Amino acid sequence: MERRLAAILAIDIVGYGRLMGIDESGTLSAVKTCRTELLNPKIAQHRGRIVKLTGDGMLAEFSSIVNAVACADEVQREAAQRNLSVLEDKRIEFRIGIHLGDVIVEEGDIFGDGVNVAARLEALAEPGGIAVSATVKDHVGSRLDLSFEDRGEHRLKNIKEPVRVYMISPQRALPLKVNKAALTAARKKHKQLVAVLPFTNMSGDAEQEYFSDGITEDIITDLSKVSNLYVVARNTAFTYKGKSVQVKQVASELGVDFVLEGSVRKVGQRVRITGQLIDARNGGHLWADRFDRDLTDIFAIQDEITHAIVDQLKIKLLPEERQAIAAEPTSNVEAYTYYLRGRQLSHTWTRPYLLLARRMFATAVALDPEYARAYAGMADCESALRDWHAGEFTLQGILNLSAKALALDPNLAEAHASRGLALHQDGRDEEALVEFEKALALEPDLYEANFHYGRFLFMEGKFEGAITFFTRAAEIRPDDYLSPIHLMSACRSLGLEEERAHWARVCIERAEEALERHPENSGPAHRGALALAHMGDAERAKEWVKRAQMIDPDDIVAQYNIACVYALLDECDAALDLLEELLPQSSCYHILWFKHDSDLDSVRDHPRFEKMLDAIAACSASLEYRVASE
Repeated sequence: MERRLAAILAIDIVGYGRLMGIDESGTLSAVKTCRTELLNPKIAQHRGRIVKLTGDGMLAEFSSIVNAVACADEVQREAAQRNLSVLEDKRIEFRIGIHLGDVIVEEGDIFGDGVNVAARLEALAEPGGIAVSATVKDHVGSRLDLSFEDRGEHRLKNIKEPVRVYMISPQRALPLKVNKAALTAARKKHKQLVAVLPFTNMSGDAEQEYFSDGITEDIITDLSKVSNLYVVARNTAFTYKGKSVQVKQVASELGVDFVLEGSVRKVGQRVRITGQLIDARNGGHLWADRFDRDLTDIFAIQDEITHAIVDQLKIKLLPEERQAIAAEPTSNVEAYTYYLRGRQLSHTWTRPYLLLARRMFATAVALDPEYARAYAGMADCESALRDWHAGEFTLQGILNLSAKALALDPNLAEAHASRGLALHQDGRDEEALVEFEKALALEPDLYEANFHYGRFLFMEGKFEGAITFFTRAAEIRPDDYLSPIHLMSACRSLGLEEERAHWARVCIERAEEALERHPENSGPAHRGALALAHMGDAERAKEWVKRAQMIDPDDIVAQYNIACVYALLDECDAALDLLEELLPQSSCYHILWFKHDSDLDSVRDHPRFEKMLDAIAACSASLEYRVASE
């Protein structure tokens, strides 16, 4: 019996059974191609040996741990690049686990704890990711340009001692959501195909990104009004934000012929905007210009850019299209700036930021009483703030704000979405449904419409539908860590464990980025703690709980989420203590979330929790609203 120290690499195909169920022959062919063109050459290149194949993976052995990790990293990077041109439901993604340990060798096969640990680590890895043991991390050190994220100690099945786990998360290409059906239809109608990349913020102040992003979104919106143009959706285009890209590659990935890129520099009351339209087929510049103007000219600049693109692509505007492009949401640039800032702040869904966002929208309304979007923004903020204190803003007041927005602009999707949320809170669900459907029909990629409708369906216990709209919301805004929270709970309710784990990983990544940008904001801290609890990482979940409590110890929503963390970790007494303490302080509007929240399943049958549910039912019966949003 031969023993030796070896680096063991375990690879598994994510969702292999699902892929086989969809297309058995196609999946087998794709897996074979991946093995012959990617896995086998990479393992050989790094002097590894394939020990054995399984239906959905393989086991490989390396004499060098650095070679094993370098191989895994290159495999994941190239696999992600290959997937850019593959439909999402047909992508071959890998999980990889790596361990350095003692193995027993017999007739070419290897056995022992070293192999078992690698296999258990592979199961912990995220799709497209790599999980390694502390031994691997220590041996690799700084030899490779990779970052190791400590995920704490884990008890692995049939392994006596706990193993400290690290995740390797290199910056890999992000698979894009390209609407291939719409793209094909546009080509058949001989439309010009355009992508507008996020304009670069050149102001030297990261806080000004809301302005450059707003300019980009408005140009996309204006171009989308032209019937002979196909414009890539905002959420797809914004996956390139902050990335150095080649225009030809972008055009190929998005399936377009023309790319608009530019920059924005805002200093005081002056703005400089540059733009260039590139023909990706030959790399030629069809148009380029620079605008140095007063800030008050911002709408004129957007209009000029839109018309320049239309003229260069030799598109004749219909009268109604010309009128739609010329229509400005407000004539007051200062109001526009306050609106953009308020919109950015409102997405945090924490009380201090929502109050600040509401003040921004209110200031926009004071500057321009005819600004429909600002009224809709105020209505959204006030509805959200009822999570903390239901009596702070009346439902009638919120409905009046949304009605004012719709009176000014009957086709404003934001106003229909905010009205739907208020009607839902008032228990008028049939009317709310009509408003949500109107919002989605007018603007399918509106974040608020998808997010609010997802919450509406969740409260109805319609988890499949909720998953659809929360997923879309999470795709529309790549910094959204709220939708993944709800997706985790919905997936848990439906027993979708692989999907739940995926959204937990997405949530913690986004929450970490949000905390880095705004360490004073408790929102990503207590929501990130929930994600860690869903991942079974008790130690880190409790660390994030402490951080949230230090930032804002009196936040009611934070305390509720912390109770959910304890419930998920089976610390039922701690969860119940918190919930009982919160009950007298919480509005019935907030605590009705208990009904469908699977995060509380571990305490649901406890007599103390049942007593709370009785109090909630009594409260619900006594008030004008019967549903809530957490």
